[in-house]
Parts: sequence; structure tokens; C-alpha cells
Amino acid sequence: MFDKLQRVEERFRELDNKLVAPEVLNNVDEYRRVSVERSELAEVVEAFREYKKIKEEIDSNREITHDGDAELAEMAREEISDLEENLERIERKLKALLMPKDPLDDKDVFLEIRAGTGGNEAGLFAADLFRMYSRYAERKGWKVEIMSSNETGIGGFKEIIAMIHGKGAYSRLKYERGVHRVQRIPVTEAGGRIHTSTTTVAVLPEADDVEVGIDENELKVDVFRSSGPGGQSVNTTDSAVRITHIPTGLVVSCQDEKSQHKNKAKGMRILKARLQELARQEHEAEISSERRAQVGSGERSEKIRTYNYPQSRVTDHRIAHTTHQLNEFMDGDIDETVDKLNAFFQAEALQND
Repeated sequence: MFDKLQRVEERFRELDNKLVAPEVLNNVDEYRRVSVERSELAEVVEAFREYKKIKEEIDSNREITHDGDAELAEMAREEISDLEENLERIERKLKALLMPKDPLDDKDVFLEIRAGTGGNEAGLFAADLFRMYSRYAERKGWKVEIMSSNETGIGGFKEIIAMIHGKGAYSRLKYERGVHRVQRIPVTEAGGRIHTSTTTVAVLPEADDVEVGIDENELKVDVFRSSGPGGQSVNTTDSAVRITHIPTGLVVSCQDEKSQHKNKAKGMRILKARLQELARQEHEAEISSERRAQVGSGERSEKIRTYNYPQSRVTDHRIAHTTHQLNEFMDGDIDETVDKLNAFFQAEALQND
């Protein structure tokens, strides 16, 4: 990593020299190109120089600890401890800055939440998770648009699909995909026993038309009358739309809008995102089924995170990180865990680079 940082700093110095060279100053396009490249490297170089400065201060303090003055030595040791914490922080930042930027990171996302194992309790937890992500989006200044939903009738969701619009939405939410397990006493439990249920989450970046082309001849579009919880009719016209992509068998249904045209438009956006994700997974040769890579089967044994209500504990099993602020977490205060997940997967990718 440090060899790479040395090369980045050398290139930064070259660009500094170019910006004052007459041949660049007199060429607007070249000056703009050099300025943009320098700007892209500036944060990395600034962090690297801070890292080297802290290293020098640590070395200097270590020399003091051997000078024989006990009081000065103790002060130096205390300062070394603080400096080493800063050094670790800067090192994590440098690793993240060196990571190639995921071109999808700034995309809007489709958030799909489905009840897994656990019946009505799983549906209620699906609603809790949707509220958690909605509150998180609110904290970030993002907009949440419900694309499709299927309610259970007691305040839960069998499935809810929402689109989250906002800069960096995919970069912050992409590691939320998987099986989320909850352990708590359901409101429907008269005996006070703790139940374990699961809900699956999928996070799909929105696909651009140029990225995913769909042949209308490969689609089967059915219209039907939309229904509410328990199957009750909520619309007297056939406004709900079901789109089947014949080559892959992917099916999308939308019924939240009163207009058939609007439901079809929403369904097409979701279908494109799913096709893009399917293509990515096939390219990586991980699985043949788009959904399984993200959310598994919904069984209790497959989980990325556990929400334990009796102990007010949230544990992310991928990074062995636990917080005992469950109420705050469920209110959308999830940045600490998101940061640690991003750092973990960035470090993993850097190691494999």
C-alpha cells in the first residue's frame, strides 16, 4: 500500500509542476484536465502526508522515552498512545481512499424487503426494517418512494419495494442485503415466549436504459384488479400490472398506483434493476438465481445480522460488531455499523487487489 502511496505523491508533485508550466497555462483544455486529476489525488496525498507526520512524531517520542528523564518519558508514552490511535484512523482512511470507486456507488437504489420465516411476526419485522431504512434515508436527506407493497393486514408487510433517491445511496446500503434475524416476544404471543423470525433484504442499483435493454416481445404483461390486505378489493378497475420477463422468468407486480400506466412504468424500472443484478451475478459466476445471492432462502440459520430485543442488542455477524443501542439503531442510527462494513469490505478488496 505504501509503495502505491509514494507513487501517488510523486504524481501529485508532477501535476503541481505542470500547473505552473507555460504550455499548460496557455492551454485551457490541458489546464482543466491536469487540475481535475490533481483534485482527485489531493485527499489521498493530504492523508498520506498527515500519516508520515504522525509517524515522525511517534518516532521522536520513542527517543524521549529512552532519555532517562522519567517524567518526560511518561508524558512521551501517553502521547505515543494518542498518536498511534490517530495513525490507525489515518491508515483506515488511506485504505478506503485507495480503493477503486464502485461506478454504482452514487446510484439510486431499489430496496426490497420480504417476510421470511416466522409468519405474521416476520411481516411485522419487515415493516420495522422498512421504517428503519426510511428514517436512515431521512437523516441522509434522501427521498423514499414506495414502488410496490403487499400488506399482511396487521401492520406488517409480506413484501415492500421502495426506491431510495439520493447521492451515495447504493454505497451506503449495498451491504444491507441478506437475511436479517429478529429475536423478540411477538405482540401476538400470549405466553411471553421469545420467537425467532427472519426477513430478507435486497438492494439493487437502478439500471440505466443504456445499461439494460429489454425487448418488448420478451415480456408478458397482465393486468388485474388491485387488492388490499387479506385480498379485499381496493380498486374497481384493472389497474394493477404483472410483468413477466419470459427469458429469465423474473416477475414484477405493481398495484400501488391507480393508473395502469404508472404501475407498468414502476414495474419496468424494478425489472431493469433486477436484470442488471442478474447479469452481474452471472458474470461473477456465483449463482444462477438472482435472488439467492442476496438474500438466501430466508431460513433462520442464514443471517447477516441479528436483532435481539430482550438484550437490546444488534450484532452484525460478518464483522462481529455488536451495539447495545437497539432502539436508536431501529430509529435509523445505523451509520456506525455501515461505516465498519464499508471499511471491512474495502480492506478485503484491497488485500485481493
